[in-house]
Amino acid sequence: MSVRPRNLLAAALAAVLVAAGLLLFAGSGTPNSTTTFSADGAPNATTTVERGRYLAIAGNCASCHSAADGEFMAGGVAFETPFGRIYSTNITPDRDTGIGGWTADDFRRSMRSGIRPNGEHLYPAFPYTAFTKLTDADLDAMFAYLTSIAPVQRENPANELGFPFNVRALLAPWKALFFDAGVYQPVADQSDEWNRGAYLTEALAHCSACHSPRNVLGAEKQSRAMSGGAYTDRVPGGAYRRWSAPNLTGADSGLGIWPAHELEAYLKTGRNTFVETFGPMNEVVVNSTQHLDDADIQAMSTYLKTLPAIEPAAGTPADERTLGMGRTQYNLHCGTCHLPTGQGDPEMAPRLGGGSLVARTDDPASLINVILYAPESAHLPTPSMWRNPMDEFQYLLNDDEVAALASFIRHSWNNGAGRVTAEQVAKQR
Repeated sequence: MSVRPRNLLAAALAAVLVAAGLLLFAGSGTPNSTTTFSADGAPNATTTVERGRYLAIAGNCASCHSAADGEFMAGGVAFETPFGRIYSTNITPDRDTGIGGWTADDFRRSMRSGIRPNGEHLYPAFPYTAFTKLTDADLDAMFAYLTSIAPVQRENPANELGFPFNVRALLAPWKALFFDAGVYQPVADQSDEWNRGAYLTEALAHCSACHSPRNVLGAEKQSRAMSGGAYTDRVPGGAYRRWSAPNLTGADSGLGIWPAHELEAYLKTGRNTFVETFGPMNEVVVNSTQHLDDADIQAMSTYLKTLPAIEPAAGTPADERTLGMGRTQYNLHCGTCHLPTGQGDPEMAPRLGGGSLVARTDDPASLINVILYAPESAHLPTPSMWRNPMDEFQYLLNDDEVAALASFIRHSWNNGAGRVTAEQVAKQR
């Protein structure tokens, strides 16, 4: 977050802005692909526990509650914020360190209202702002599943937030300003599939947590929902850096340039004819969307493809000197695989024009990360699309050269995005 609050209360409220980064952990398996669905949006699996397991996969619980060096759902994942570090909690049924002493009502209250059993407010790094939309039946099924997994005794690490960011009571006025509790209400003039997709996207998958911009107090800007956001997560090598999430509305800079079947392929397999997943989205695909029923993937696509276009503000174009320098860098280092046309090659590299959401984001952070560190491939069931992995350029190109290269890519092939500065590159190193 680039704007600091201007008074003590605002500063305390802003502490709740925690990047909804999704960190590494292996998924817990695939649901029954022949499952059918009830009206409230939960699978009609053989048992309530099986339904809850599927819903937990759809909600991507494992990515945030399972540390790379820890046990399943035992917490300890660190979320780096501008105000300190917050850790995810143990949600195994251990009575002392997890949720083993919780009731179903306690679980509903935490998910729907962001309140612990002891009455303390939860930081909205835990996305109860989305989970509040879940039905009672789905919440009860998730609780049944979580209380069925192996209990792990692991103390929750203490959050590393200084005063006043560690004052949970200050979340009460934040909620009064920005939190609307309540179960998702189907839209009467939309199809069952559309409503199912809206429920999955807005509630369970909580896509807006990463894909919506936030105000200075850390709340999502509802007027620009799903038009792209920014958050902090790991880059290859383990350091934390800013990432930018693409525009998911029907804008030309967003999903307006992907047909529905391409979006469905990406969610289900992590790949389509435009791109292969990389970066923080890897965990979303690996731990969540690849395991979803085809009908649910189609429903999410149906909903997303109807979002009204929200275009970013026009960026400042790069000058001719910068574009010339960028063209030179592109021809030297990129053109062989991505082609001089920017259309990519099915075996060598993805498109950078005519389908690249990352090249068109208002915030160039993710594109800079790719150039500096190279895209980190996901651990998918099938081999990568690309014959060879991309090189990293953090040691080969200086900040001015990276900025020029990124500016050229964002300007060319009708991408129409603004320039990138050397200062922006320096922040991503």
